[in-house]
Amino acid sequence: MRTAGIDIGSISTKTAVLEDGAILGTKVGFTGYNAGAAGRKMFDEILDSLGIEESSISRIVSTGYGRNSVDFAHKSMTEIICHGAGAHFLNPQIRTVVDVGGQDSKALILDASGRVLDFVMNDKCAAGTGRFLEVMARALEVNLDEFGELSLHSEKPSKISSICTVFAESEVISLISKGEPRENIIAGIHDSVASRVYAMAQRLAVKSPLMMSGGVAKNIGVVRALEKRFGSPIEVTGYAQVNGAIGAAVLARSLS
Repeated sequence: MRTAGIDIGSISTKTAVLEDGAILGTKVGFTGYNAGAAGRKMFDEILDSLGIEESSISRIVSTGYGRNSVDFAHKSMTEIICHGAGAHFLNPQIRTVVDVGGQDSKALILDASGRVLDFVMNDKCAAGTGRFLEVMARALEVNLDEFGELSLHSEKPSKISSICTVFAESEVISLISKGEPRENIIAGIHDSVASRVYAMAQRLAVKSPLMMSGGVAKNIGVVRALEKRFGSPIEVTGYAQVNGAIGAAVLARSLS
C-alpha cells in the first residue's frame, strides 16, 4: 500500500511517499504565496521523481498550517499528531520530540505507541524559530547554511538578551560594531534560540530519548546548544525536515 503525506509549512512544503512501511522518497520546496499550489507542485514533483502515477497512491494526508488548502488530500491532520507519528516511525523509542520550524516551535511527549500525550507550542513570536535565525544571518551577512559549523568554533558565545527578534537584531548589530568575533555572535544566537525552546519544553514532563525535527534541526549549533540545556543527547535523523510529512503518510495507512 502506497500513502503520501504533504506538510505545508509557512516557509517550506514537504512531501513523503511510503510503501508497505518503507520510505520511497521525500521532497522539500518553498511554500510561497499560494499554499495550495505549493502542495500540488511538490506532490507532482515527488511522483515524477519516483516515476509513479497519482492513481497508485491509496491515501493522502495533509498537515501543517496550509493543510486545508490541499483539496486532493483524503484527510487533513494537525502537525502535532503527524510529528509524533513521524518520530515514532523513525525511532519507536523516542519519548520527546522538539520541533523547530520556520515560524513556530513545539515540544511533544509521546507514549510507547507514538500517541501524543501532551504538547506545548510557541506560534506567537518568531524568537526561537527558523525565521529568527534567518534575520540574524542577514544581519551578519552569513549564509544560513554556514551558521551551525561557524558557531562550533566559538570560544566565548556572545550574550543575546532580548526576547524580541527586532531588538535582538539591534543587539547583534551593536556587537558587530564593537568588533565581536562573528562565530561568538552566532553561538550566542544559538544559545538564545535554545534558551527559548528549552523554556517552552520545560512546561512538559520531558522524557528521554529526545528527537529534534524541523528545518532548524539541520543546524548543528542549535542542536548542540539544546543538548547542553536538556543535558541529554538529541537524535537528529536525515529526515528531520520532512518528519511531519512522513508522519502524515504513516497516518494515511490507517484511513479506511
